[in-house]
Amino acid sequence: MKAIVYDRYGSPDVIRHADVPTPAIRPDQVLVRVRACSLNFGDRAALLGEPRLIRLAFGLRRPKAPILGRDVAGTVTEVGAQVTAWQPGDDVFGEVNQRGFAEYVAVPAAHLARKPAEVTFEQAATLPVAATTALQALRLGGVTTGTRLLVNGASGGVGTFAVQLAADLGARVTGVCSTRNAELVRSLGAEVVDYTREDFTAADRSYDVILDLAGGHSLGAYRRVLAPGGVYLSSSGAGGRTLGPIPHLLKVTAAGVVSRQRLRVVANRRDTADLDHLADLIAAGRLTPVIEHVRPLAEAAEAFRAQLADHARGKTVLVVPEA
Repeated sequence: MKAIVYDRYGSPDVIRHADVPTPAIRPDQVLVRVRACSLNFGDRAALLGEPRLIRLAFGLRRPKAPILGRDVAGTVTEVGAQVTAWQPGDDVFGEVNQRGFAEYVAVPAAHLARKPAEVTFEQAATLPVAATTALQALRLGGVTTGTRLLVNGASGGVGTFAVQLAADLGARVTGVCSTRNAELVRSLGAEVVDYTREDFTAADRSYDVILDLAGGHSLGAYRRVLAPGGVYLSSSGAGGRTLGPIPHLLKVTAAGVVSRQRLRVVANRRDTADLDHLADLIAAGRLTPVIEHVRPLAEAAEAFRAQLADHARGKTVLVVPEA
């Protein structure tokens, strides 16, 4: 089979579209013929090996997993001896532990959700990491009807989902983005703050919940515009090349112990019930994944180059052609 492989950390130049063995499945796994997969910030971090701290998990000198990719959508072609929930021909989607940018991937059966017929493979492939992060963050923040929510980084993969999901709940959403993405974020249901023209942390306005996906400000600056008893949620990958966001996240955790404001770190958690819910929202027309680029799997390097060169607008999807 073909897959996107790399054997050392570095720029997209280290990526190869190469032949590798089709994976064998364990008794609790299924083999999925991948139809679409999508890029996430974590894939970029795995490619670069930055922040360097992640190499403790991904491999100190070289990547442990030679195939990139976490978000997949496709069709079951083989099931393990212990699997009863799926059968060949079922259309599924979910999050894998790397190895998703390939024609086939072995996945624990419990990690998959059923793809509704009304949802395309490309749409389903955007959901496992970005959309569940957004959904779980809004739940952690208690976002509901009338909540004054600010999303910093509203035009990215997680941000475009967060804006739509919050608006669907009846929240009053403010999205922070660049001039280039202002119209998009406005169309998703948010009032827009253009960070190239205005610093929202210096404005005379407060928010019940701040979802910080982009960084760019000190914790103190965020707290100045957070209402008393409000919730600050950090899910930003910003930071230095060695430790990345860890220093900021430690500050958030420490300050949250003594503050009246609730300061929380958002961590994505694999949850197939959340995937079912998100897919149902798409099927019902209440959620639309924002997909900026659709490229064939063979052009993964170009997709990464585009992502590194500019702030992502929504999601980039790789499609796997029929063999």
